[in-house]
Amino acid sequence: MRFMIMVRATPMTERGEFPPETDKLMASMAAYHEELARAGVLLDAAGLQPSSAGWRVQWDGRGQRVVDGPYAESKELIAGYTLIQVRSREEAMEWARRFPNPMGEGRPGEVEVRPLYEMEDFEEKGIHGTERFRALGTL
Repeated sequence: MRFMIMVRATPMTERGEFPPETDKLMASMAAYHEELARAGVLLDAAGLQPSSAGWRVQWDGRGQRVVDGPYAESKELIAGYTLIQVRSREEAMEWARRFPNPMGEGRPGEVEVRPLYEMEDFEEKGIHGTERFRALGTL
């Protein structure tokens, strides 16, 4: 089972700022991710630049449009992620509980954890077309 641990953005991350003790935070994050790697569950991890550096593609039923960032609600944005593959929801929860506070000690921070769909989830529901995704080798 794959899970994504998403670091919620804050006004500070959306300004592209880092906490004063960033060196300590980076060391904690590195240690945590090294532990994930040693356990063989780490698939990927990265921080995301502020939404001002990005854009959204939106569809309204008649077509699409591109909207440049930044976006008003930082609480609805993601500042980074860690992708893990574990045996159970409980194991994913244990890893998430060990995640260092992404905003630094003493600051409010939040991570959200969600399971990824697996091809089997679609196949169990009778949805066809998964073979093309399997052929890509990414799922």
